Amino acid sequence: MKNFLERSSLGFYLGLAIVAGAVLALQILHTRFLSVASYYSLAFFAISMAMLGLTLGALLVFAAKGWFDKFKLNEVLSLFTTILSLTIAISLVFFLTSIVTAGTNLFINLIVWGNLVVILALPYILAGIVISLALTRPRLPIGKIYAVDLFGASGGCFAVLLLLNFMDGVSAVFALCTLTALAAILFANGLNQAAQAKGNSLPTALDRFTKKLPLRLLVLFALVTGINASFYPNSARLIVEKQKLATPSEQEGIYWNSFSRVDVSKPFLGTAGLHGPGSLITFDDLPIINTRDLRMDAGANTLIYEFSLGETDLSFLEYDVVNIGYFATDGGRAAVIGVGGGQDILSAHYFGFDEITGVEINPIFIDLLENRYRSISPIADLPGVELVVDEARAWFASNQQVFDSIQMSLIDTWAATGVGAYSLTENGLYTIEAWTHFLSRLNNGGVFTVARWFAPNNPGEAGRTISLAKATLFGMGVENPDAHIALIASEQLATIVVGRDALTPKQISSMKEAADRIGFQVVYEPGIEPENQILREIKSAQSVAELNELAKHATLNFSPPTDSTPFFFNQLPASSLLNPFELQKQIASGDGVLSGNIYATIVLLCIIIISAASVYFTAVLPARSSILNVEKNLAMYGTLFFLLIGLGFMFVEIALMQRLSIFLGHPVYGLAIALAGIILSTGIGSALSERFPLKLRSNIYLWTAGTAIYLALFPIWLPSLVQIFDTSGITVRSLVSLLVVFPAGLLMGYGFPTGMRLVSAINGTPTPWFWAVNGAAGVLASGLAIFVGTTTSINNNFFIGAACYALLAPLAISLLRTAQEKV
Repeated sequence: MKNFLERSSLGFYLGLAIVAGAVLALQILHTRFLSVASYYSLAFFAISMAMLGLTLGALLVFAAKGWFDKFKLNEVLSLFTTILSLTIAISLVFFLTSIVTAGTNLFINLIVWGNLVVILALPYILAGIVISLALTRPRLPIGKIYAVDLFGASGGCFAVLLLLNFMDGVSAVFALCTLTALAAILFANGLNQAAQAKGNSLPTALDRFTKKLPLRLLVLFALVTGINASFYPNSARLIVEKQKLATPSEQEGIYWNSFSRVDVSKPFLGTAGLHGPGSLITFDDLPIINTRDLRMDAGANTLIYEFSLGETDLSFLEYDVVNIGYFATDGGRAAVIGVGGGQDILSAHYFGFDEITGVEINPIFIDLLENRYRSISPIADLPGVELVVDEARAWFASNQQVFDSIQMSLIDTWAATGVGAYSLTENGLYTIEAWTHFLSRLNNGGVFTVARWFAPNNPGEAGRTISLAKATLFGMGVENPDAHIALIASEQLATIVVGRDALTPKQISSMKEAADRIGFQVVYEPGIEPENQILREIKSAQSVAELNELAKHATLNFSPPTDSTPFFFNQLPASSLLNPFELQKQIASGDGVLSGNIYATIVLLCIIIISAASVYFTAVLPARSSILNVEKNLAMYGTLFFLLIGLGFMFVEIALMQRLSIFLGHPVYGLAIALAGIILSTGIGSALSERFPLKLRSNIYLWTAGTAIYLALFPIWLPSLVQIFDTSGITVRSLVSLLVVFPAGLLMGYGFPTGMRLVSAINGTPTPWFWAVNGAAGVLASGLAIFVGTTTSINNNFFIGAACYALLAPLAISLLRTAQEKV
């Protein structure tokens, strides 16, 4: 009979898998939208709102339990999934027309982000109703239902990759509306009478709604998806981006993928744009060139020039500080990290390099250069040029080629990837581990150059590159790293030149002569004491430990980033938050780097506060009634149990996604392997908990101890494992990542179903309260984990998660004892 029930419920399982996948895919798309509309550091808000909405949906099922129990489950599931399909579209329309601000005005932040709470959480509330009913009402094994829910969610990761390879983000959301309409059709006949509680048919009006509307919506949204994708960007799209009115009429093309949106402007005739021109250069020294602006997530930009092979004068490229390192070389083989619009490829060609390899992570840029704009900007046709689509760190790690010059100019997208906020595409490029790979791929006498922002009174990111270079060289056994480093600056930009060998007097002399001729400033060089106090402190550091101390004393964090602390762009030390007067002074100074860090951190804290208030008033407070009249031990131990698994799971999930995304390199792999792997393995753990439940105290101790130890040891053994396989291909690295993720997911997957069995064995009445507590913990942890990871270390998130699971043991034993005493 049991096997028959499961076979006859195939439509139910498929419908649940589709809804779960749509929810996860929608969350990732919301992350992408927030990265375009606002800033990458705020994109985690999508995670919080998804968890908040799902929790509220579950509580609504509890509050209206009498109404839901009156009707057939398959009809109710179909009804609310149909409404979900409509709600996703309605929420999208409101979001596209909303203004998303990021500033220090608390009142404005509360209004704007409070409005977004409603807009973003609305579809998740409907999804929460559907998923809660699916998990609690059918006469089917809870472990298998929960596993299908998680399997479907992992499929949503791959669905996003597929959708964004064929259409824009807005059209992808309409595609999700189509899929949820299909789920409503599947739910309608997905359960036989034996698999659900007895119930009446829905009232006539709702019955007609359920039977006719899903198919019509499926057809309607399929048509809307196709039409919107065909006419994009002259169709539905964001109206306000980065607090500015979007101007699609000025764009020649807009292209999406899972980790960026690239806008290509219409061509404009003007003075050739340089990143950091010298002070002695005037407009008369620069040619007039037809140019297109390529902009990622409405923020970071790169240029694509129109030129003719052998005819266009490229001598103006000498005047850009990003190219100062070429004066220390004599041609040969060059590599460019981050091709963008091809400007750095042109520079290497102009300075006489015979073989040039451009490594670009974003396939959109390579497609533009090799196909769409090849006739007007023939970068791909330059002699000896090879363009590679790959993540640079992974490519250099697995490739044995060596170069005379490796250039990395202003590589930043400021775009949150699908795996969550602060998992930037370029995070892994600015760590000691990454720079070790780059420097190891230099020929004798070769140089590695990196351009970052700079201010005369505050070296900012450029100063941090010196710290990073010194730490890398210390790690490679160099006793005097300063002999290998020079920093040359224009007014707002500086380029660090790092030699695998000590820079020769000839190399230094050539760069200084060019600097004098063009109007650059040599601010850091071998044997000379820097004028800037911060640079003097960096230069005086004689070990990595002394470099790390710089984070404790300076206004900005100049310590060298590692794979465990890969947040190069976040230079705001946690201690600075305790001094609001100093923060206000720094904001008033107008320093862009620090101001941006401060804005991002303040708004992050505001969103955590808003999330906490939203959870309390909409979830925790309404659910209190279910806990008031139950056993004291159940209320106390059950609450703590679900609080800890909510906190622990989210801290570990975010830490794993951030850490493995760096190891895997490409955001697509981070999404498909890290996030999907975590969800999938958690689903398998849930399914196993059905077959092998924790019924004995010894089982509980073994589970909690095993989980806590495995998680706590991550920071100890994971770096060594990564180092061993860092040079392997993506297939091997993906398998290694799955082997890392699966034990953690399996163990953590036991938590929720085990807790539900324990409390239900005592009293099923307070179940909604425990749902609310678990959801509230997840909402808060999503923001707190980002804050802890970026201000301290990703490793601390692993330790916090391990502590949460370790503390479950006495709580679970107490609940088990109470259940046994009741029997």
